[in-house]
Amino acid sequence: MKKISVRTKVLTGTVAAAALAAATLGAVSASAEATDTPSVAAAAVKADTQNKNLAQTTGLTIAAATKAAQATLDAAAKAGQKVSVAVVDRDGVTRVLLKGDGAGPQSPESAVRKAFTAVSWNAPTSELAKRLAQAPNLKDIPGTLFLAGGAPVQSKGAPVAGIGVAGAPSGDLDEQFAQAGVEALGK
Repeated sequence: MKKISVRTKVLTGTVAAAALAAATLGAVSASAEATDTPSVAAAAVKADTQNKNLAQTTGLTIAAATKAAQATLDAAAKAGQKVSVAVVDRDGVTRVLLKGDGAGPQSPESAVRKAFTAVSWNAPTSELAKRLAQAPNLKDIPGTLFLAGGAPVQSKGAPVAGIGVAGAPSGDLDEQFAQAGVEALGK
């Protein structure tokens, strides 16, 4: 029987908890809508704001993600490279994906996977690729791609997004373009 990793167990538990929370919220919302009494709706809102079980996260707005993606694509075009760029949020969900004119058909998916990898480990993928020598099974984690070309976007040292680039002749160039997208967010 195949052993399940701790990371997989945590991820599975998190997904189950999120599904339960969504179902509960849906039921509460439905019952609040069915009630015409304003005090019941106000009480529900007050209860939600007081709930210490809620988590808040920081993430890029769609405008910021688009700005970073476009700056990345512009840096590649300036260097004469045809690439794709992806910006993912903290959970690895794709927020923006731009396939540059003339970019190869494999580049969009590779860009998404590099962005996912960078945000997951809060490190440039060139650094993460070096870790494969000590832990070759890292490459088996679904959705990851341990090739240079991904850069994390941080807020107070914590990852809030990832930018991935694919299509240039080298991962170093891909990562240089991704870093241009990160830097554009500071302007």
